[in-house]
Amino acid sequence: MSNLLYAWEFGANLGHVGAFLPLARALRARGHEIRWALAQTTPAARLLAKEGFAWVQAPTCAESPREGPPLSYNDILLRFGYARDEDLLRLVVAWRELLRLSGAQTLLANYAPTAILAARTLGIPVVLFGSGFHVPPRQRPLPSLRPWLPLPPGRLDALENEALASINAVIGRFGLAPFDAVAQLFDVAEDTLLGFPELDHYAERGPARYWGNLPDAGVGDMPAWPKFQGKRIFAYLRTGTRHHEAALATLHALGAPAVVYFPDAPPALLERYAAPHLVFSATPLDLAQAASDADAGITYASMSTATSFLLKGKPLLLLPGHLEQFLLARRVEEMGAGLVVNPEQPPLDLQFKLRRVLFEGDFTLNAQAFARKYTNFSQNTVTGHLISRIEQIAADRTPPGGTE
Repeated sequence: MSNLLYAWEFGANLGHVGAFLPLARALRARGHEIRWALAQTTPAARLLAKEGFAWVQAPTCAESPREGPPLSYNDILLRFGYARDEDLLRLVVAWRELLRLSGAQTLLANYAPTAILAARTLGIPVVLFGSGFHVPPRQRPLPSLRPWLPLPPGRLDALENEALASINAVIGRFGLAPFDAVAQLFDVAEDTLLGFPELDHYAERGPARYWGNLPDAGVGDMPAWPKFQGKRIFAYLRTGTRHHEAALATLHALGAPAVVYFPDAPPALLERYAAPHLVFSATPLDLAQAASDADAGITYASMSTATSFLLKGKPLLLLPGHLEQFLLARRVEEMGAGLVVNPEQPPLDLQFKLRRVLFEGDFTLNAQAFARKYTNFSQNTVTGHLISRIEQIAADRTPPGGTE
C-alpha cells in the first residue's frame, strides 16, 4: 500500500479539510496511509482527531502587502512568497523535507502550489485536488480573476513574468529546466478539477474535464427545524462573513423557520437575535440533509454548501467576502439560481433579495434545472474513479518489494 500526503497551503476554514475527508476515509479503508499538511490546524482539531488521522502544520508564509486587490493567480502567488526567490526557496525546502519525512509516494494537492513545486523537484507525482479557483487554466499569462476590471496593457504579463522569475530561480537550484509559463506548474500526473462547469470560477476556461463533487464529509448533526409554518431557510454564517449581522436581522424579522449554523458566533450576538423561529448551531450540520429540508440557503458562497443546495434544486442568497467566494457567487447568479449581496456596499437590499429568492419561482426553477441536469451524477462513482487513479499513480511510484 502507499503513503499519501494531502497538502493544503492557501485559503481558510473547514472546507479544505471536509472536502477531502470522504476520499481519505475510502483510501485508508483500502490500506493506504494518509497524512495531512494543513494551512490551518483548527479544522484538524475538530475533524481529524476524531477520525484518527495524523496532521502537521503546512509550511506557509504571511501575506505580503501589494498595491490593490489580487488580479490573477500570479498576483496571489506574489503575495505569498513568490515575489522573492529567496522566500520561495525557503518554502520549497520546507515542503521537500516534509515530503521526505512523510515518505509520500504521491502528493494530493489542494490549493498548494509550493507543495506541487517541491514535489516536482523530488520527482514525486501529484494529483491536483480542488475547485476551479485552485486549478487555473493553462494559459500564458494566467487570466484575470477580475474580468469586470479594465487592466492596463501588459499588466497580466508583468505579473506572470515576476512569478515565473522566482519559480525558475528556485527550480534551477535543483537541476530542473526553466518553465516557459507559470501554468506548467500544474502539469501533473492527474488534474482533478472538482465541480461542475456552471460553477467554475474561470467562466472562460474552455474545454476541461470536470469530475463533479465528492460526497459530504458526513460529520454533521441532523438539523433540528423549529416547528413554525413557512418556507424553511438554512444559513451558514461566520463572523468573517460579510453582512452576517444583517442576515441575522433579516431572518429575525422575516419570521420564517430557519436553522443557522454559526460556529464562531459571539453569545451576545445570538442573544440579540434569539427568536422561537430561529435555531442556532455551533457544531457542524449535515449539509445534504439541510439542503433536502430547506427551501433556500444563505451562504458566504462556500463551494460545498452552494453545490449541496443546487444539487437538491434549492436557490441561494450569497454573501461573499473574498474573491474566490465572489467569483462563485457570480456564477450562481448568472445561472439564475440565486442572488449576490454586494460585499462592498451596505446590505440595504439583503431582505429584498432574500424574499425574491424565496418567493420568485424562477430561482427555484433554475436551481431545479441544475439538479435535473446532474440527476444521474453519482458522487460515489467519482470517489471510485479517484481512488483508482490515485492507486495507479502511487503504484507507478512504489518500488518492487515495498515503500520507499
